Amino acid sequence: MKVYFDNAATTPINKEVIYAMVKVMEEDFGNPSSTHSHGRKVKTLLENARKQVASLLNCAPGEIFFTSGGTEADNMAIRKSVEDLDVKHIISSCIEHHAVSHTIEELQKQGKVEIHLVDLMPDGHINLTHLESLLKQYPGALVSLMHANNEIGNLLDIDKVGNLCKENKAYFHCDTVQTIGHYPLDLQKTNITFLACAAHKFNGPKGVGFIYINNGTKIQPYITGGAQERNMRGGTENVYGIVGLAKALELAYSNLDEERTHISELKFYMMKQLQTNFEEIRFNGDAEGKCLYTVLNVNFPPSPISEMILFKLDIAGISASGGSACSSGSNVGSHVLAALKVPVDRPSVRFSFGKQNTKEEVDYVVGKLVEMLKPQTQQA
Repeated sequence: MKVYFDNAATTPINKEVIYAMVKVMEEDFGNPSSTHSHGRKVKTLLENARKQVASLLNCAPGEIFFTSGGTEADNMAIRKSVEDLDVKHIISSCIEHHAVSHTIEELQKQGKVEIHLVDLMPDGHINLTHLESLLKQYPGALVSLMHANNEIGNLLDIDKVGNLCKENKAYFHCDTVQTIGHYPLDLQKTNITFLACAAHKFNGPKGVGFIYINNGTKIQPYITGGAQERNMRGGTENVYGIVGLAKALELAYSNLDEERTHISELKFYMMKQLQTNFEEIRFNGDAEGKCLYTVLNVNFPPSPISEMILFKLDIAGISASGGSACSSGSNVGSHVLAALKVPVDRPSVRFSFGKQNTKEEVDYVVGKLVEMLKPQTQQA
């Protein structure tokens, strides 16, 4: 059996999305910047996709700018805040995605900003009391915190963070790569300045995403060279990908409740099966609380094959991800698990689920884990 439990890394593309993209590839090849009929037709497809995305997020079409993905969107939000909004302080956390953490670290090394890290709670949640304290100390800062952590799945209360930012005249950049298409977002009600998205996290194509920029925020282009994306991002648009993104988002939200129920049941079924088979099993983060229903980060008991667990899962036809916490003085391992002080001798694996997964696959994976990690005498 082949089992794909790494949907937080990327998801299989929807067949309906493929059909929508192929139709454009076959029939509409014009450049959307051209003024003749071929160009105008493709420009219409592009703007219809923008309107579709904006409608699903309850924002204005003029607030959506298509990018190559979440990393570009994160970079654009952070770098342009420093360059164009005169941001001198960035408030973030030590468990952000590297698209954020590496970017702010580079800017700090260049002497352009000071970084202030928010304390974490023992379960990996952001300490909102400390965040409020930092905001009062550094009004006008850029707060860069992700909606859901990509490794442990912990969810941030973005409404509360947005209100705190508004009260302290701060900008709020939120990486929502793991949550768009999985949770409803109403950008008319949430105080977010910048939001990042990647289509391949909700059964869309790779290499395309978007940044939401609140209408009240004025920045200069991140990529220069042309007047595309209303002068905000030079370069001919990835029209096929953008059409695919809009279709994937439409499908994700049209089936949201049904798919969330199915995937949640799989997650909690796997938790129960693991608890039944492993006495010392733990789950990293707030697995049963404010956490992604798509992500389960499992912390296994120490084992002689700890360092080989992902390799052995792969040999068994199981795709998952994870590893161990960073060792002291080493850059190898997960910075997120290290921040949670997960013991380095206990292997961790992130299993992440999609609508295509089944309970039979969970049973297969748990069975293989028992074979790998339990001494033969215990299995007898």
